[in-house]
Amino acid sequence: MRTTVGIVGAGPAGLLLARLLHNAGIDSVVLESRDRRYVEQRQRAGILEQGTVDVLREAGVGARMDREGLPHDGIELRFDRRRHRVDFPGLTGGRQVMVYAQTEVCKDLIAAQLADGGPLLFEAEALAVEGAETDRPRVRFRHEGREDVLDCDYVVGCDGFWGVARKAVPAALSRTYERTYPFGWLGILADVAPSHDELVYARGERGFALLSMRSPTVTRAYLQVPADTDAADWPDEEIWDELDRRLEVDDPAWRLARGPVTSKSVTPMRSYVHEPMRHGRLFLAGDAAHIVPPTGAKGLNLAVGDVVTFARALLAQRDKGDSRPLDGYSGTCLRRVWQAERFSYAMTTMLHRAPDATAFDDKIQLAALDRLTRARSAEADLAEAYTGFPL
Repeated sequence: MRTTVGIVGAGPAGLLLARLLHNAGIDSVVLESRDRRYVEQRQRAGILEQGTVDVLREAGVGARMDREGLPHDGIELRFDRRRHRVDFPGLTGGRQVMVYAQTEVCKDLIAAQLADGGPLLFEAEALAVEGAETDRPRVRFRHEGREDVLDCDYVVGCDGFWGVARKAVPAALSRTYERTYPFGWLGILADVAPSHDELVYARGERGFALLSMRSPTVTRAYLQVPADTDAADWPDEEIWDELDRRLEVDDPAWRLARGPVTSKSVTPMRSYVHEPMRHGRLFLAGDAAHIVPPTGAKGLNLAVGDVVTFARALLAQRDKGDSRPLDGYSGTCLRRVWQAERFSYAMTTMLHRAPDATAFDDKIQLAALDRLTRARSAEADLAEAYTGFPL
């Protein structure tokens, strides 16, 4: 097989890149190791930054998002039994976010790709990326029981942390930066209307809690738990009781709505960056290059930023003969990545109580939260980061 851009991985990054390239008249082939059902059902992020929303609309795959997604103009912070709302449009000149699950983004992109895009091969396992340093890189893959080769002008690795793309970057050229947190998130989906019309981030003596949603009838909620927690060890009612305790405020009108829990799992908390994000004609995007703890809602949005950067750079090369954007891909992406890492780290350390936290640590967290309620500049920094860094 032969194509201009070989895309490894059919998560939102790989699928969006294929759509952007198709719209620009550039051919691509997408290889995905899993089947279509898995890709469309795996639960991941649910918050889209303003820039991501704009890109999906411009790519022609935003119609269902606009019908079914939930625009949000802010978040609520809870601490010390207090409530404080952060007004995104008022602090950012009109920017907001959209609650629309990654599963739905993938469904929309898959439907568009299969309708009029280039080849999208499910159950096509990438085995290796070869020849990244040459002008004809290739991807060896297995599909329908036989091995094949995809010859490309460029390869974009959107195959996640465990994929083969990053392994094609020589170890001598790679630098990695990592932090593992001593806690995770116990997350649930429940068939009950959300208890609040915006996301609620709560910091308390018992740990962090997040009240979110997937739709007007489905609640998504999280509890900070030890990193080695087994979700099966938490009965449903105990989860609701703990959410009630951690979300409690001095407001008798507020109540947590409970309902049947349909799924629960534990998400590890980790920060990771691989540099560089380019090696020859191999470009890394999304989790293949960076991971953020979910506190800042940045993972999916960073991946979108990566593939938008690549698509724009490739168009500059094709239309203007300007290779500088492609040459600068890694540096351009990493500036945004490190800002997202900074923000996610700050949100995580401000809202979660570490197992070895001291009274001093608690006071520092409360001081940081208190400043957000009193200093517009601090509040604006949070709002600008949460709604998204420029693409």
